[in-house]
Amino acid sequence: MPPKKILITGVTGLIGYAAYTWLRRHPERYEVYGLDLSRQLSDRVPEHWVCDIPAERFVQCDLLDTVGLGRAVQGMDVMVHLAADPAGRGWESLLHNNIIGAYHIFEACRLAGVKRLIAASTIQVSTGNMQQEPYLAIIEGRHQDVPENFTKVKGTDLPRPRNLYAASKVWSESLAQVYAYSHGMSCLCIRPGWVVAEDRPPNAGSSHLWCSQADMAQLIQRCIDAPEDLRFAIYYGMSDNQWRWVDLEEARQQVGYLPADRAEDNQ
Repeated sequence: MPPKKILITGVTGLIGYAAYTWLRRHPERYEVYGLDLSRQLSDRVPEHWVCDIPAERFVQCDLLDTVGLGRAVQGMDVMVHLAADPAGRGWESLLHNNIIGAYHIFEACRLAGVKRLIAASTIQVSTGNMQQEPYLAIIEGRHQDVPENFTKVKGTDLPRPRNLYAASKVWSESLAQVYAYSHGMSCLCIRPGWVVAEDRPPNAGSSHLWCSQADMAQLIQRCIDAPEDLRFAIYYGMSDNQWRWVDLEEARQQVGYLPADRAEDNQ
C-alpha cells in the first residue's frame, strides 16, 4: 500500500511542525507536505528548531487564495488543518483566517475528493466549563473540593466559548459536521490544550491544561489512521495530567489515543 499523502496547513507553527517531524519519521506510511504563508518558523517554536521541509513538499499560500488551495490539495489523502489566527488579533483577522479561511479549506478538500480532514479547534471552546464547579476548584487549586469521580467534559458536550477566537473555532467544528454528514467526508476535530515551546507546564497552575508536543502529534497521527468509516468526532488534545478535567475516553476507544506524558512528571 502506498504511503498516505498528508498536507499540514500551519506547518511552520508549533503544533504544525511538531506533527510534521513526527509523521516524517515514517516515510513508508506517510508522504508529508506543508502549507503556510512563509517557510519561516513561528516565534512560538523552540529556538533550536530549523525548518527543513523540502521545497517540493512545501506550498506557500494564503487561506484566502482559493486557486492556490485548490492546487495544493490535489491528490492528498488527508488534510491536517492547523493554520489560523491563534491569538485573536481582532475581528478582521479572525474573519479572514478562522472563518473564511476554514471554509476555503473544507471546500477545497471537498472539491478535490480528500477523504479525511482533521481540523484544529481549541480548549478555549470549553472555557465556560472552567467557570463552574467542580472544574473551577481545579483551576483555583482547591483540590480538596473536587469529588473523587467527577464527570469530565466530553467533546460531545455543549461548547462554552467566552471570546471571539473560541467562537470562530466553534464555526470550524460546525463546518466539520456539515462536510461529514452532508458531503460524505470524514471530519475529525481536535481541541488542543496548552502546547508550549518548552514542552513542560509553564507553571503549576497550568498543569490541568498542558499537552506535550509528542502527545499532540500522536493524537494527530491516530486521527490520520482512524477507521475509514469514522465520520465525525471531537477529541481533546491533552496529556494524562492528574487534574485533567476533559475526557479522553472517546479518543482512546475510537482512534487508540493513549497519552504518554503527564504534567506532574514534567514540572
